[in-house]
Amino acid sequence: MAQADSPNMGTISPKMGRPTKLTEEIIKKAENYIAGDWEKLKHVMPSAVGLAKVIGVSKKTLYNWADNNDEFLHILAELNTEQEFTLLNNGLTGEFNTAITKLVLTKHDYSDKVSQDVTSSDGSMKPVVVELVGVSSESTAEDS
Repeated sequence: MAQADSPNMGTISPKMGRPTKLTEEIIKKAENYIAGDWEKLKHVMPSAVGLAKVIGVSKKTLYNWADNNDEFLHILAELNTEQEFTLLNNGLTGEFNTAITKLVLTKHDYSDKVSQDVTSSDGSMKPVVVELVGVSSESTAEDS
């Protein structure tokens, strides 16, 4: 769990480096955003960029905080879970554009797998079978 620095009460201590702007208040805002504030703010879906706008920092800052603070790392993981859930539900009901849903779901390790069998309707494209026959050195000497 994060600890408060004594000179700056409410500031979360980073694992190392310069002092962070991450505070308990920001942690609470992030938790509320995931818990449903993203809908109240009329965001189409929860996102890291949406959270960054609400908190007033860059997306890069969010990821830096996650690298240095386990509590914030968990918050970003929850954000991704909420985003995936929202995409799946709204994509399946048709509320979201399918192409955009598919694109964003690739960020959640989904993929569109297409397999293609190459054949021709007239049979002109047939696999070529190559048969390899072993030849001994004795048989080549006899042939000479």
